[in-house]
Amino acid sequence: MSTPDDTTAAPAPGFDDEAVLLIGHGSRREKSNEQVRELAADLESRLGIPVDAAFLELAEPAIDEAFAGLSPVAERVTVVHCSLFAASHVKNDVPLAIEQARAEHDVEIDNGSHLGVHPAILDLLDDRAAAVEAELGVDRADGDVAVVVCGRGSSDPDANGDVHKLARLLYEGREFDRVEASFIGVTEPTLEETLHGLSKHRPDAVVVLPYMLGDGVLTQRVRDWTADFDSDYPYVDAMAGDPLGTDSRLLDVFADRWEEARTDSVEMSCDTCKYKVDLEGYEEDVGGARAMLRALAHQEAHADRDDVDDEPHSHDAPEKHVAVCTNQTCAKMGSPAVLERLRQEVRDSDHCDARITRSSCLGRCGDGPMVAVYPDGIWYGDVDDGDAERIVSDHLDRDRIVSDLVDQTL
Repeated sequence: MSTPDDTTAAPAPGFDDEAVLLIGHGSRREKSNEQVRELAADLESRLGIPVDAAFLELAEPAIDEAFAGLSPVAERVTVVHCSLFAASHVKNDVPLAIEQARAEHDVEIDNGSHLGVHPAILDLLDDRAAAVEAELGVDRADGDVAVVVCGRGSSDPDANGDVHKLARLLYEGREFDRVEASFIGVTEPTLEETLHGLSKHRPDAVVVLPYMLGDGVLTQRVRDWTADFDSDYPYVDAMAGDPLGTDSRLLDVFADRWEEARTDSVEMSCDTCKYKVDLEGYEEDVGGARAMLRALAHQEAHADRDDVDDEPHSHDAPEKHVAVCTNQTCAKMGSPAVLERLRQEVRDSDHCDARITRSSCLGRCGDGPMVAVYPDGIWYGDVDDGDAERIVSDHLDRDRIVSDLVDQTL
């Protein structure tokens, strides 16, 4: 186990026109929001360029506000995700916000990856386990010490799979008796189920590691369940460790994700993404249509910051949101021209309250260019730039569907 490296790199030369936006989820607990801001300040010291923090919901600044503040002073902004896994926020909500920012601001935006599975995080988890062992007076080298890595749980199987991968990698090469993956909710096995299952193996100690950034409600739930288990099984010593917090090793991961985004070398797990491949039980999610609809519908909730302080600050979502597929097939058929024409027509309209953004594949390859209008759920197919004026003047301005272009309705 290594000791955290608290040194910071010298300011990076040649990045005067660049900035970083560290995006966290946002919490009703201001302590958790301050943690993201602290990480942003530490990352700024590490990289030597400006780093601002922004939040999806419940805290300020919102993502659009942060981009508005950075665009006058930076020509290039790299988004770094303060998210452990690639679930809906990383795959849908933040990319949607980035596309909106690209449409509204004259700034180049690079989108990085989530924290994910990284050697620095494994090293950090190992140290968190060692701290609990010391507290319990046990040693993995001399006794049977079991570890449970407990994640939040997600509806995205890819994200849940990363928890299992972390657990396995934490086991490999170390002297733990066993390392199990578990979850607070949404999916299985739950922490309670895993703990009771471990009792049958009668380990000397069970170390529970909350795989979370902040010390909030879910972390306390992990502690409570672990304490209940410790009370129910007196022959096993059990204790929960600390979350990841603001450990300096997270900066190593953020710095790597920043460099990957800047050099166009981001690697996402597309081979196991439910929006990209046909996974058993998730067939309807392929193509991203449901994900896009969820992101658009959820956007208004993200903008609702009524719980932040006594003077709520909210952002009204547009009346309609138009997504233009710019994936490979639609792009070859002319979708970039359709996108720009729609944006121009919306700008020229006196009545239109709509936002036009790019979309990934909508699963209708060969029938495009595809244009989807939400919340109406109307998909137009075989659209050319000449059709943009009708879509705006009829559908967006007067709420009249352009029937001859309709491909499907959802």
